[in-house]
Amino acid sequence: MIDRNKTYKIILSGGGTGGHIYPAVAIANELKSRFPNAKFLFVGAKDRMEMDKVPQAGYEIIGLWITGIQREFTLKNLSFPFKLMSSLWKSRKIIKDFKPDVVIGTGGFASGPLLQVATSKGIPSLIQEQNSYPGITNKLLAKKADKICVAYDGLERFFPEDKIIKTGNPVREDLLHIAEKREEAFTKFSLDREKKTILVLGGSLGARRINQLIEKEYDFLLTHSVQVIWQCGKLYYGKYKIYGNTKYIQVHEFINDMACAYAAADIIISRAGAISVSELCIVGKPVIFIPSPNVAEDHQAKNAQAIVDEKAAIIIKENDLEVDFQNKFIQLIVSPEKQQQLGKNIKKLAMVNATKQIVDEVELLLNKSNK
Repeated sequence: MIDRNKTYKIILSGGGTGGHIYPAVAIANELKSRFPNAKFLFVGAKDRMEMDKVPQAGYEIIGLWITGIQREFTLKNLSFPFKLMSSLWKSRKIIKDFKPDVVIGTGGFASGPLLQVATSKGIPSLIQEQNSYPGITNKLLAKKADKICVAYDGLERFFPEDKIIKTGNPVREDLLHIAEKREEAFTKFSLDREKKTILVLGGSLGARRINQLIEKEYDFLLTHSVQVIWQCGKLYYGKYKIYGNTKYIQVHEFINDMACAYAAADIIISRAGAISVSELCIVGKPVIFIPSPNVAEDHQAKNAQAIVDEKAAIIIKENDLEVDFQNKFIQLIVSPEKQQQLGKNIKKLAMVNATKQIVDEVELLLNKSNK
């Protein structure tokens, strides 16, 4: 039997984007609720957003000097071997000093060195793979990891089949109750209850092409009597904030209360990162996916297509925005039936117990390490 009062030591590693950070925080929160005396340490990459977001969630983090390899040759790639050696050395020191009972990796280049060292020392490890097409870090780590929690079918192409557990992706707990927040959302965002609300999301840092699209279609959107909540991202806020001077379009650098934003939305325009897709399944609203083409193995397009294949969303490739956006948007906005059907179908794909199921697997590893 596992001792819930024991002071387990748990390391979670991953980062670079919110899609790797928020799952790690959700897993840590669930572990903390089960093991109140546990000690947690996050390991991320220096100068990336996890160095701010993790402490805001109440956890300690150490940063490694590590970046990914650029797909095209750049001078940055020349420093990669030195960064990797530095990160492996620092990871050894972290493991030696902290003495974890289990290590959890949520993807991104920051998790590579830490999990490599942990698995080489026989420390129980779990990988949480969010995407339908894994990144290189998790593919390399899979051979030595004890368990691999995934959100899509068909990943035995990349991982040992006997290690795979399909759990879905961890999402924020408050998204499970957004229906109760709709009135609060109208007040919070000062919205007109008689107008449809379009929520535009490009990820935590922003999406250049989606921002360009909303700028170009600014007048078109207003002529369709909608209101827009536009998260343009930290990198683009300085340029696009001027478009928030009208009553019906508001521009945000970042939205902290995403549950309220989702509750307010009638239609969502979004990138197709794995965590965004998982959240949108739970939210159950009609979605237009505009996947980023600038990701490894075009995994965002694969994530989105998996939803579209279930008749649960609309996809528009970046190259097709000029031709398709207005037509597809009009077809959706004028059809309450289509909106309802897409919302109903995407909701069926939600895996609401993902975090608990992943932590169940972590518990089995802790139990194993006790023996």
